[in-house]
Amino acid sequence: MGAACAVLFSLTMAAQAEMACQRDAVDLRGEWGTARFTIEVADTPDARATGLMFREEMAKRAGMLFIYEHPQRVAFWMKNTLIPLDMIFVDETGVVRHIHENAVPGDLTAIPGGDGILVVLEVNAGIVHDYGITVGSQMRHEVFSGHSAIWPC
Repeated sequence: MGAACAVLFSLTMAAQAEMACQRDAVDLRGEWGTARFTIEVADTPDARATGLMFREEMAKRAGMLFIYEHPQRVAFWMKNTLIPLDMIFVDETGVVRHIHENAVPGDLTAIPGGDGILVVLEVNAGIVHDYGITVGSQMRHEVFSGHSAIWPC
């Protein structure tokens, strides 16, 4: 019996380690289910300004997470962006507050995300629809550790 308990404990610990927060990944969950995306982090003014400009493709379960120093009003545009994107705007607790689907490559129209946004996740257009991601969904990432995260690491 002791060996079986040790195996079960090891499997539980491995599962928890796999689900732990990682700098290069975000998890999303909601009534629709869960999803994990491998991300690049844009957490400096220069990195946020460049974003995904001039990229010709991005893997399906990949994205870019734009992290701000504090919650604020944000807006994006698609200047020099070559691939259509979905944008997921998230507050400091990790709750999705706004979603913009199918942003048009090269469009200079401002895409407002609202007030109180701490992070924005950009993924390939169609991902939000394919997974059923909705406003109110929750995000987990280490950036929310210093805040009152709704889904802590």
